[in-house]
Amino acid sequence: MGIIGDGLEKAAARTATRPIPKSAGAQMRFLVKQFKGTKAVAQLLGVSQRTVERYVKGQIKKPRPELAAKLAGEVQQRWQPRVRARAMKQAATTGGITVETRARFGFTAAPGSTDDSRMRRITQHLPPVYAQRLFDAHAAGAADTQLRDIVAEGLQEQYFRDGGRRAPGLVVEFTDIDYVELDF
Repeated sequence: MGIIGDGLEKAAARTATRPIPKSAGAQMRFLVKQFKGTKAVAQLLGVSQRTVERYVKGQIKKPRPELAAKLAGEVQQRWQPRVRARAMKQAATTGGITVETRARFGFTAAPGSTDDSRMRRITQHLPPVYAQRLFDAHAAGAADTQLRDIVAEGLQEQYFRDGGRRAPGLVVEFTDIDYVELDF
């Protein structure tokens, strides 16, 4: 996944109302309950079914670092799906999405104006229509470049054009992303 897709996942994870299980056994039990069996969890994590059973029973308590990271990631991805869906629906219908980024912005503008690209740090709230487009594209498995284009279009409209009040015809290039944080 790319930087925008990861930002969407992190923003969705921050909407959780309860913390994820801490211990490896509790995380494994959660996944077994989600997948309704140890075989599917074993295939997901790339371990044997017996290993999953041992974690569930508490016979193994401390996983290898790579397994611990994969286990935590899979639990995080599936934790409180209804809470995530409700937060995403609210963002897509009424709340919108906030983008904080540090990236290089360049412009295609009228002759005589400066169009040199430069690094900027921008925090901007985007309306629900952009949140809906981002969620739809992310759910459809869009590449990070497509997600970046949606964010660029939103920043172009809301930040640089001020909702259509200035800079008509301005086209923004959104490149060299240092970081992006999304919140809804």
